[in-house]
Amino acid sequence: RPVLPLLKSGQVKAFALITGGGLLENIPRVLPRGSAVDLDASCWDIPQVFGWLAALGKVAPSEMARTFNCGLGGVLIVPPAQQDAVLEALRKSGERAWRVGQVMESGEA
Repeated sequence: RPVLPLLKSGQVKAFALITGGGLLENIPRVLPRGSAVDLDASCWDIPQVFGWLAALGKVAPSEMARTFNCGLGGVLIVPPAQQDAVLEALRKSGERAWRVGQVMESGEA
């Protein structure tokens, strides 16, 4: 619910729901052509269950990111000037929210 007013306000440019396909497949779907995202997994709390799955199944980090949400149910694409306001609004509504990366040029047309 807290995302809807942010989407309507124009502060959020895109919203990726992280479901099947994990982080690596869902986020690129909402980005403009020629864009990519650089994620930093040290910026958010990854639930212990994902470490357990990776260790028990001997799953590589890249495969974990391709398959699972790794603790991020959704990713908002927000202009740099709006990041603080969006994070504050989400946190005030009781959501756990972090800046987890940045959009950059992919070099692909």
